[in-house]
Amino acid sequence: MEHAEFNKGLLKFLDASPTPWHAVASMKSRLDAAGFQELNERDDWALESGSGYYVIRNGSSIVAFRTGKNDVSCSGIRMVGAHTDSPCLKVKPNPELRRQGFYQLGVEVYGGVLLNPWFDRDLSLAGRVTYLDDQGEVRDTLVDFRKAVAFIPSLAIHLDREANSNRTVNAQTDLPPVMMQVPEDDTTSFHDLLRQQMSDESGVKARKVLGYELSFYDANGASFVGLRDEFIASARLDNLLSCFIGLQALLSTSGDEAALLVCNDHEEVGSVSAEGAQGPFLTAVLDRWCGAGKARAIAGSMMISADNAHGIHPNYMDKHDENHGPLLNQGPVIKINHNQRYATNSRSAAVYRHISDELGLPHQSFVVRSDMGCGSTIGPLTAGNLGVTTLDIGVPQFGMHSIREMIGAEDSLTLFRVLTEFMQRKKIF
Repeated sequence: MEHAEFNKGLLKFLDASPTPWHAVASMKSRLDAAGFQELNERDDWALESGSGYYVIRNGSSIVAFRTGKNDVSCSGIRMVGAHTDSPCLKVKPNPELRRQGFYQLGVEVYGGVLLNPWFDRDLSLAGRVTYLDDQGEVRDTLVDFRKAVAFIPSLAIHLDREANSNRTVNAQTDLPPVMMQVPEDDTTSFHDLLRQQMSDESGVKARKVLGYELSFYDANGASFVGLRDEFIASARLDNLLSCFIGLQALLSTSGDEAALLVCNDHEEVGSVSAEGAQGPFLTAVLDRWCGAGKARAIAGSMMISADNAHGIHPNYMDKHDENHGPLLNQGPVIKINHNQRYATNSRSAAVYRHISDELGLPHQSFVVRSDMGCGSTIGPLTAGNLGVTTLDIGVPQFGMHSIREMIGAEDSLTLFRVLTEFMQRKKIF
């Protein structure tokens, strides 16, 4: 089946991308292979018509674009946006804990984590390390232990008889993972462990570890699930799924029209950062690409913010509006909120519906229950910063913000097909 072949690439991407830095590195590798040129923000740019480029900021956010063959101020830009980060547990700066002979690490909760599923899982560790090399230069490298190195054990039900009815998680005291057993006189520092991992993994010889941004993650890889393999289960589907689909769409376009993919870090914590959607990254790239014609280009452009949606859970159907419960494998979901938690309007929704209908592909709509709060995406932030017409859409999923999430296997290919057509469409409006 065609979607099965497409999803095999998705599963490889998910497994290779345990952190935003790894996700961007994976995307960089695919862009390089497709002939895109990397741009450095410190350099002068000499962009050529009909060419592909990308810019990376902080190693965790990326903007990739095709310049197209026409004047961008007249043609506009077909934009797709996603985010590289996911809720997780991050290692604290001074993390070592030694208790009862166990070596543990203190962790900080990043984003709106669903904490209970993190217990009793095989956990690995990955991220970016900043270090001093033998020449006295400050450098960065990526690390990924790629095996189960930690575990957060639950307290036995015999010692907590109300665990199934009244369990709460204290993020400070309940979450430090167990990594190994050590003797009482052990003085091994976490920096020592990192230096050893850097040497073993990539041959990096660090004189000193100066800092790191490391996250625990589920050591079990992405997989097909279901009697007929109709689902995909993985960590970080929110929102590496959209990063992968957006990238594959950009790589599959003809290149005739101006098209752009932005994948921002820090969406899960509000997007306020140098590389977040509420920061200046995308605007800076567009300023240098479009120049004096930027305002005209934006007026003729459209952004599709792709971020997963809440599929209707068969065990909790009352959590959805009765007319807006998206089903897995029934198409991507147009997300609507008139209080501007989503940026969709009737015009941007119409563009997506029209393309999807032309291709004979399904689509759905989601509106949160009127008595519940609504989440948000990079869509409203990007729309507000740029003044660009924006649509919020996403593949429906279960278990959002859990350590492991689930989507329908057919929906990823459906969104890819529509985004590919959108990104190479001669006329947007």
